Amino acid sequence: MESYFEYQHTVGFEETNLVGNVYYVNYLRWQGRCRELFLKTKAPEVLADLQDDLKLFTLRVGCEFFAEITAFDELSIRMRLVELAQTQIEFSFDYVRVDSGGELLVARGGQRVACMRGPNTRTVPARVPEALARALEPYTSMARV
Repeated sequence: MESYFEYQHTVGFEETNLVGNVYYVNYLRWQGRCRELFLKTKAPEVLADLQDDLKLFTLRVGCEFFAEITAFDELSIRMRLVELAQTQIEFSFDYVRVDSGGELLVARGGQRVACMRGPNTRTVPARVPEALARALEPYTSMARV
């Protein structure tokens, strides 16, 4: 069993800049997309909680680039749990180009998220929902390759 949640993505022309390589902001978008798909497939009960009063605030996000990618490259964005605290979660993301020659790590990113509850004018920190904590258990970064 893999120790990461995987989102597979094919790079499109709209994600590249004038030079032809992927514009940096797309890496951050893919982190968000990976996190959303994780919730949809592994923790759907948390989606209902988000419709109520749970909020996931992204506190920090970043990405380090190792190699360029271009249109039609096939990517595997692999999300792992780095830390699960009472009210916050930290994720890491590996961006791996996959082709007939194998795999190449092209970037590595991360983000820290806080769980909050309450109306927008009185939002306060809240414990990570138990359903989310359980869904994240298999994806600890301890088994990082």
